[in-house]
Amino acid sequence: MTDSSPDPAPPEPDSGAAPMFRVAEAARAAGVASSTLRLWETQGLIAPQRRASGQRLYSEADVAQLQRIAYLRREAGLNPAAIRATLEAECTAPAPAEIINEPLGHALRQLRQSRSETLEAVAQNLGVSASALSTLERTGAGVSFKTLADLAQYYGTTVSRLSGQEEVGQPVVRAGRARIWPMPVEGVRVEVLAEGRRQMDCHRFILAPGAASGAASEGGYGHEGEEFITVLEGRFRITLDGVEVHELGPGDSVYFESRRPHAWANAADGRTVVIWINTPPTF
Repeated sequence: MTDSSPDPAPPEPDSGAAPMFRVAEAARAAGVASSTLRLWETQGLIAPQRRASGQRLYSEADVAQLQRIAYLRREAGLNPAAIRATLEAECTAPAPAEIINEPLGHALRQLRQSRSETLEAVAQNLGVSASALSTLERTGAGVSFKTLADLAQYYGTTVSRLSGQEEVGQPVVRAGRARIWPMPVEGVRVEVLAEGRRQMDCHRFILAPGAASGAASEGGYGHEGEEFITVLEGRFRITLDGVEVHELGPGDSVYFESRRPHAWANAADGRTVVIWINTPPTF
């Protein structure tokens, strides 16, 4: 087998059942070139395992660290020494219990208070727990993607407006410089590809393994407009009207009316990347 295989490498006979990834697969998950992984190794940022043949193998934890390194380099602009220091500090610090996105929570609290509604009343109308909404208003976290969409619709706004997408932006968004949409759930990264008041919501969704719009029991969400999705990487599963299921791979696309309840999930073992367009911008 070679490093170009798209599938996770099988574990060594004595290494247990945990999946291991070759250079090409790990690099693809981190969004960098294979040569970059080798450079990071020489810089002391990552230490992959090696087979007797010298082949590098990366665990799931290694891939997660690679994605973190890529973020620190691209978004925070840190040099290798600063990245090492950040990773070391994160290893010794307790992991955060939840995402913190206070502006989103504050915006939702203001909307609720402007209608003189209690948390309990909103929760009952939406079929969610008041404690989950309280956590959302306090931290900007603690609910599913679907619940956030339902809340925006309930308050007569959109997730785009809540996330500040209507702020004036440049007509060109350079690679690696897209603004990140604040999301209340783990594993869902949304990059804004068109800023300001537009006729379309244009996003790049990067979904970690297991990421989904919500639990299966929650069903889908809907709104006005039409949507187009094309898959760049991974496997993407979308369910329309609760019964029509499509699993899409790289190069596949789907177009549907936004009013149809839709739920989605990453159907790949690794990350999935899609371009997602809504028109008009009603999400």
